Amino acid sequence: MKNVIIPTPSRKRTGHNHTPGCRQHPLDDGLARGHLVHRGNGAARSGYWYRLVLPLLSGALFLIPLIATGGDNIFPTSRTDLNPKDQKRVESVTRSTTDFSKPEQFELMAGGGATTKASVNGNIFSHFSANITFEEEQDFKLGNALFTKLWVSSPSSTQASDGLGPLFNARACQSCHLKDGRGHPPEGGADATSMFLRLARPARTDEERAAIADYRKLNFPDAVYGEQLQDLAVPGLQAEGRLQIAYQDLPVTLADGEVVTLRKPSYSVSDLGFGPMEGDVTLSPRVAPPMIGMGLIQAIHEADLLDNADPDDRDGDGISGKAALVRDHKSGELKIGRFGFKAQNASIRDQSSSAFVGDIGISTPDDPFDHGDCRKAQSDCLALPTGVQPRLGPVEAPDPVLPLVTFYSENLAVPARRDIGDAGVLKGKQLFYQAGCASCHMPKFVTRRDAGNKAHAFQLIWPYSDFLLHDMGEGLADGQQVGVANGQEWRTQPLWGIGLTQTVNGHTFFLHDGRARNLTEAILWHGGEAQKARDAFASLSKDDRASLLTFLESL
Repeated sequence: MKNVIIPTPSRKRTGHNHTPGCRQHPLDDGLARGHLVHRGNGAARSGYWYRLVLPLLSGALFLIPLIATGGDNIFPTSRTDLNPKDQKRVESVTRSTTDFSKPEQFELMAGGGATTKASVNGNIFSHFSANITFEEEQDFKLGNALFTKLWVSSPSSTQASDGLGPLFNARACQSCHLKDGRGHPPEGGADATSMFLRLARPARTDEERAAIADYRKLNFPDAVYGEQLQDLAVPGLQAEGRLQIAYQDLPVTLADGEVVTLRKPSYSVSDLGFGPMEGDVTLSPRVAPPMIGMGLIQAIHEADLLDNADPDDRDGDGISGKAALVRDHKSGELKIGRFGFKAQNASIRDQSSSAFVGDIGISTPDDPFDHGDCRKAQSDCLALPTGVQPRLGPVEAPDPVLPLVTFYSENLAVPARRDIGDAGVLKGKQLFYQAGCASCHMPKFVTRRDAGNKAHAFQLIWPYSDFLLHDMGEGLADGQQVGVANGQEWRTQPLWGIGLTQTVNGHTFFLHDGRARNLTEAILWHGGEAQKARDAFASLSKDDRASLLTFLESL
């Protein structure tokens, strides 16, 4: 790859007034303003598709060590996008801190140059990346309109909006990701719109096991109800069933004698509309995750993710994270999964397409299933009309719907940190590190220089996740295999924005199923590879636990 040489930063440029917030020359003292940014005027870009497609790596890639993954693809084991000088800068700025007396340099800007400094209120997760161009702001707003669009059943007079279902969980993306934030379980009679059940059975034959081993399948759906339970249906069709949750109280006594009551959920389905499920099908609950920073996560280099993986725990620290390997929906290319609770999608486009077809029942070019998750046994569902309009395209959400929703999802900005110099926050940060939380919730990365969108390129970001799969113990197990993830493994969730959950969504339900009612409960549910960190938290004094929580609330 052609080396990109960074000139000595200068505070003066010719051609226009240069200010500290200038987006045309963001490299000038970029580190001093909290971000590493690619050079160049983003406004000079040509074409929407250019911004969505990652540049091809040059022939120089083959001079760099590679790791075989057992499929038809290989991943580099070192950064392919950096020259030696850049590499040293990245290593320096991402090195784990040992000084907790003051904030780290650039820590305020959690999403690098894309960070929003907007006023903190209920809409703080809905701002666009601060460093996108004026042209891209239009694409973001169009994507937002499609993200909030309410789909209707077919046939309809609003032909560009029909195609809903016939079975579905929500009528719009925003229905689950309310204000682009976190979903919740159906508490106190609330509906279950932002929560649903994934359905899957294990492989039964050698052929099915081979399909999983070759990453062609993640698991296998229920023969009648498909890949997830749809609790809503268009008029004239019965819904598949209703999610039921029963909780059991589990008291936990901390080292100082305080008792915290966890609630252990069990899941079932009532009012099954199409007969019984298969006997070996597992039910795995999901609440909608927050949407911020996804484009920056996508721009983390594969080598940085693999560098943190230790599937055989060779260093003996009890933590053995592994990368999820998945197929791109459209190309079939093997990639590293980084989105979803089990990292089952490698790209935001794949994640968005899966949600369209699974949650809303809308077909896309990448998942062209016009009846959504309807199965052969659901003949009444398959007999209903679809929303395909030949004059618009061969699917219900033809281009540019999926690209625009993808762009919107890629550019929901991470809010700036708060109170980073507060004594309680700094003490809590130190305790977070000492407890071992940062071993999986890794604080920072520098994104790749050759990211598909320059707004995401060469940014110092603070997601607090390694995006790897970890065994979280029996307490959080769902028993459901998803590709290389077994029934006890989950992707490390990013923590940025976690302290704003109450502000945005009016609740503090955490973990994949919302069982934790606050951050303390969420930590105490950690097991498996996170058991030592969980126990370290439980052994702290009440004041120290409060400091650690104060740190988390500042993220």
